[in-house]
Amino acid sequence: MREPKLVVIGGDAAGMSAASKVRRTHPEREIVVFEQGEHTSYAACGMPYYIAGEIEGHEKLIARKPEVFREKQNIDVRIQHRVEAIDTNAKTVSVTNLKTGESFDEKWDQLLIATGAAPVRPPITGLKGAKGVFSLSILQTGIDVFTDIETHHPKTAVVVGGGYIGIEMAEALLARGLKVTLIDMAPQVMTTMDSELAEKISSYMKDEGINVMLKEKLSEIECGDNGRVKAVVTEKHRLEADIVILGLGVKPRSELAEMAGIKLGDSGAIAVNSKLETSAVGVWAAGDCAESFHRVSGEQVHIALGTIANKHGAIAGTNISGGDAKFPGVLGTAITKFNRLEIARTGLSEKEAKKLKVAYETATTSSRTRSGYYPGSAEITVKLLVRKASGELLGGQIIGFEGSGKRIDTIAAAITGGLTANDLTYADLSYAPPFSPVWDPVQICARKLV
Repeated sequence: MREPKLVVIGGDAAGMSAASKVRRTHPEREIVVFEQGEHTSYAACGMPYYIAGEIEGHEKLIARKPEVFREKQNIDVRIQHRVEAIDTNAKTVSVTNLKTGESFDEKWDQLLIATGAAPVRPPITGLKGAKGVFSLSILQTGIDVFTDIETHHPKTAVVVGGGYIGIEMAEALLARGLKVTLIDMAPQVMTTMDSELAEKISSYMKDEGINVMLKEKLSEIECGDNGRVKAVVTEKHRLEADIVILGLGVKPRSELAEMAGIKLGDSGAIAVNSKLETSAVGVWAAGDCAESFHRVSGEQVHIALGTIANKHGAIAGTNISGGDAKFPGVLGTAITKFNRLEIARTGLSEKEAKKLKVAYETATTSSRTRSGYYPGSAEITVKLLVRKASGELLGGQIIGFEGSGKRIDTIAAAITGGLTANDLTYADLSYAPPFSPVWDPVQICARKLV
């Protein structure tokens, strides 16, 4: 009996994780992957550090090239092939070979949609076709930014958006010697954090040389006669710029699914169940194009993170292989940095708890990452949210210097385990002066809620 043929749309984290899982389980199954770009299995999160010059060569961001998948795993990866449509009745995808212009239909028995997310590009004057204006998404966009800096030697930069990409790119451009302005229409950077911690982040960025301008809505891109950007115009100011980075967030690439009649969620991402199955029989979705269940809020959410995409791919691949795996959900755990300042969050923020009408208590503490007398001890601020009636942990946020950020994983693990602030306070965490005070900063904060 012939094994079912798997077609995967998208050759990055989720798609290739799933394809590799299926291949390990079924050595003879036919697997075809269509990727419209030129690269597979790359570390998109590493692009700002490559642009900053910290990583030598974009090749180091590629985990596995298409030819390796073909030769070593017998996975038929076809780069520069764009899927134009999905027919769930005929079980075909319509494909265009972007190198030759040839169009054809490919049959499938099982289909995985792993089309990722696209950067938000606002409908403003002057943006279309403007040279020197970039949005980071696929690896090639990171290569394009690096090449542009090497070729045009820009002196001034404007980063639009104060989220993860905006902060990381502000750091990268500052490291390259540019004069950097970061603008955001929100009243704070990092809208996934609560305002008092976000204020500390923007204050530090200003101290490090970034011109942070909040409540500034982008309205126009001005270009010179050569079509290259020369200024960014907001509702309040005109800012000269030799290069512009748009970090306005991402939206799920769910158009193919929608056109095929596959159900989308309220977020605009593809609706999936815990097995990553879509509303169409024999069709799965994984990664940045798909929704996830939020373990605390109980809602279906769209969170585009590499950690989630890889786990989605593993779960989808297991189920496509005939297994019975369930994705347990997400907390939105994330971490980044700006120069020495580490920034992390997990679970619900206070803003989110209010929106969900959850009765909660919160505590915020400032302490030290190591014993105060030990060299290198640095400031750390921890904020925790707990359910008011039970003390169950709902969320946490951390900012601080070396040794701060990864402590968010302790909070994420505690939330996953359903622990209370009391449980966390008396958890048997490790201690030695080079690593922590005798009461870890996370426990110091938890004690205030007991």
